[in-house]
Amino acid sequence: MQKYTDQIINMAIEYAPKILLALLTLIIGFWIIKKITNVFSKTLDKRGVDETVKPFLSSLIGVGLKVLLLFSVAGIFGVETASFIAVFGAMAFAIGMALQGSLGHFASGVMLLTFKPYKVDDLVEVAGKTGVVEAIQIFNTILRTLDNN
Repeated sequence: MQKYTDQIINMAIEYAPKILLALLTLIIGFWIIKKITNVFSKTLDKRGVDETVKPFLSSLIGVGLKVLLLFSVAGIFGVETASFIAVFGAMAFAIGMALQGSLGHFASGVMLLTFKPYKVDDLVEVAGKTGVVEAIQIFNTILRTLDNN
């Protein structure tokens, strides 16, 4: 029993600084990420970016920074992160290829919201349908046709 107790004490002495550093890095990192996303969101407000795009862009920045933070914390523990980054990149590529059409439509929606070729209450003709724009969203534009459909 003494052997196991000594082994546990030695492991605690060896890994305690790494665990404390990792926890400190996580706490400070999440705090900094929150500040960065808030500043980014305020910058988007000042630049007049559409309200429907702001939450998406802010969450995209936040998630990306959190992934980088988790890779950094894994590096503190001595985990080799190069293989994780390679797998993550391959997964992102595969998901991008699988969602190619949807991502194209998403990009089109973002461009509509950014460049605003038309706005709510405009009378437009889209894909052979004429109507008044009710709402512009990321993946679709809602029209109220002239016969109230």
